[in-house]
Amino acid sequence: MLTDTTEIKWPPSESEVSDYDKVRRAIAFISAEWREHPSLEEIAAHIGVSIPHLHAIFRRWSGLSPKAFLQAVTLDHARRVLRSNAPLLDASYELGLSGPGRLHDLFITHESMSPGDWKAGGAGLLLSYGFHPSPFGEAIAVSTDRGLAGLGFVDDNDREAALQDMKTRWPRANYIMDQDVTRPYVVRAFDPSLWTREQPLRIVMIGSDFEIRVWEGLLQIPFGRITTYGDLAKSLQQPTAARAVGSAVGRNPISFVVPCHRVIGKSGSLTGYHWGLNRKQTILGWEACQLVTP
Repeated sequence: MLTDTTEIKWPPSESEVSDYDKVRRAIAFISAEWREHPSLEEIAAHIGVSIPHLHAIFRRWSGLSPKAFLQAVTLDHARRVLRSNAPLLDASYELGLSGPGRLHDLFITHESMSPGDWKAGGAGLLLSYGFHPSPFGEAIAVSTDRGLAGLGFVDDNDREAALQDMKTRWPRANYIMDQDVTRPYVVRAFDPSLWTREQPLRIVMIGSDFEIRVWEGLLQIPFGRITTYGDLAKSLQQPTAARAVGSAVGRNPISFVVPCHRVIGKSGSLTGYHWGLNRKQTILGWEACQLVTP
C-alpha cells in the first residue's frame, strides 16, 4: 500500500475545485466558436463571470492568463507540436530544466498482472475504490495492494456510473470503498510537488498482453508532448495496427497517469477520449502550463 507521509495541501480548496468547471466551459465555448475568434469579454459573458474573475480563475487553475492558456489548446498548436516532435522512440527527457512537468514521467513505476487475471475478469482480486477532488473534476481511483489500477472521472455528479465504468473492466473482482487507501494515489498523481523519483507512484496494469504493451508505450510519451495513433503503432513495431492500437488506448483504465490523452489524430484533431474530448483538451492545456509555470 502506498503511504502518504508528506504534509501537503490536499484536497484543493472549493474555489480551485470549481475553477475546473468554469475553465472546461470556457474551452468548450472556444472550441465551438473558434472561427469567430471570441474575445475575452465574450468568453467571460458565456460562463457568467467578469473579465477580472476570468483572469483569476485561469491564473489559479493553470498559472497562466486565459489568452496564454487558450493558445496551448488550439488545433494549430497541436499541429505545430506534432510537426516539431521527434519520432517517439527517439524522444529523450530533458533533465535539470525548470518546471515540475519535466519530472512527471520519471516518478511512475509499473508492473503488470498476469493475463490470467485479466481473462478471469479480476476474479479473486480485492479492489479498493474512492472518490477524490482533482484538477479535472471529481476523480474515482481503484487500487490493489500492489498499486493504482484505475483512475477515471465523475461526470454530472454520477458516482455510480463512474464506479460501474470501472467494474465493467474487471467484473468479477471484489470492490470495497476505502478512500483512505486510494487517497494517497490521487494525491501523488495530481500534486506536482510530489513528482519525484524519491516518491514513486506505483501502478498496476490489468489487461491483455497487447493492451499492456500499448499502455507501456503511452508511458514513453513525454509530459507536454503528443503523438499520433499511427506513430504510436510504429513505436510498438506494429505499423499496420494503428486502429487496434487506438482501441487499446481507448481501453486504458488509468487516465492521466498512463497518458492516453497525449495521443491525437494525424491531422492534429483530438479524436476520441473515454472521459470526454473537452476534458482531454483541458488536460493537454494544463500539462503545457506546468512546463512554463515556475
